[in-house]
Amino acid sequence: MFDRLPKVRVLEGFSAGTLPVERLIAENLPTVLPGVARQWGLVQAGLESPRTAMEQLRASYNGRPVQYNWGDPATAGRPFYNDDFTALNCQVRRGTLDQVLDELASHLDDPAPPTYYVASLLVDSCLPALREHNDLGLERHGISAPPSIWIGNRVTASCHYDAPSNIACCAVGRRRFTVFPPEQVHNLYPGPLQPTPGGQAVSVVDFDAPDLERYPRFAAAMEAGQTVVLEPGDAIFIPSLWWHHVKGLDPFTVLVNYWWSSMPEWIPTPMHALNMALWSIRDRPEHEKRAWRETFEYYVFGPAERAGEHLPPPARGELGPFDEMASRRMRAALIAKLNR
Repeated sequence: MFDRLPKVRVLEGFSAGTLPVERLIAENLPTVLPGVARQWGLVQAGLESPRTAMEQLRASYNGRPVQYNWGDPATAGRPFYNDDFTALNCQVRRGTLDQVLDELASHLDDPAPPTYYVASLLVDSCLPALREHNDLGLERHGISAPPSIWIGNRVTASCHYDAPSNIACCAVGRRRFTVFPPEQVHNLYPGPLQPTPGGQAVSVVDFDAPDLERYPRFAAAMEAGQTVVLEPGDAIFIPSLWWHHVKGLDPFTVLVNYWWSSMPEWIPTPMHALNMALWSIRDRPEHEKRAWRETFEYYVFGPAERAGEHLPPPARGELGPFDEMASRRMRAALIAKLNR
C-alpha cells in the first residue's frame, strides 16, 4: 500500500546549522530534510549499534522516573484500544529509563517482542546532557521548541494530528512517515477524543491491514497521502494539523522532535475551542448551526481586523489584537462564566 503513494517532498543540502526554517513555515508543506542530524552523537552511536546508542542515552540520563507504555506481544507494537474502545491495549507504567533500556536490549533479537514506548519525554528534564551534541538549535530562528524524545522498539504511532508545527529527527533506527492534509479528517475515521493512546485523537484504521468494507472512505484518504522512510539523521517537517502515521521499522528506535506554536505561549490551543464547540454547538438544530457557522466566519475565520475595523480602537476590546494582558482578562472571564 505504501509503495503506491507519492513521496514527501525533499529539500537537500541542509544541516542543523542551516535549516531553512523560515521557508518551511512559509510554504507550509511536509518536507524531508535528509541528513540534517547526521552528525549528532546519538545518530553516530546508533549507526554503530543499538547498544552503543543505549549507552549514550544512559550516560545522559539523570535518573528521574519516566512514564512508558508496555504491551504484550499481541499488541504488535501498536498502542491502541481494546475491542470495544473502552480502554487502551497497553499499560502505562513508571520506572527508570535504565530499566526500559534493559528491557529493550533483552528483546533486540526477539521477532515478537513486548511493546516498550517512552513517548514525548522532555529531553531537558531527564536527559539534560544529551542536547549539547544532539540539537537543531531552533533558538537561532527565534523559535522556542524544547525537544522531546521518543524511545521504543518497532512501535506504531497511529495516524493523528498535532496542533503545533513539528520537526522530527530520526536519531536511531528507521521510521516510515505517512502524512495527510488536514481536510482528510473526513476520511481518516478519528477515534474518541478521550481516552487516546497518545494525547490526540487517532485514526482507528489499521494502516497495515485496512478494512475498506468497514472504513470505505479511507481509500480516498490514501489518494491524498504521501510517505517516506527516514534513515538515521534524516528529519521531516510536519505542518500544524497535518495527519501523520509513524511506524518504527527496527528493533530499537529513537526520535527527537521539536513542537512549536505560531502564537505566543499565552494564547491557548484551539483544541479548547473545539471542545467548547462540541459541547455547546454540535447538537443544536441545523438552522442554528448554519447561523453559528456564519457568525464564526465573521468573527474568527475571516480577516482578523474585520469584526472591529468600524469601531474606534478603545472600543474594540476582544475584537482588537490580543496582548498578554487581554489574554489574561479573557481567560478569567471565561473561567468565571463556566463556573457559574
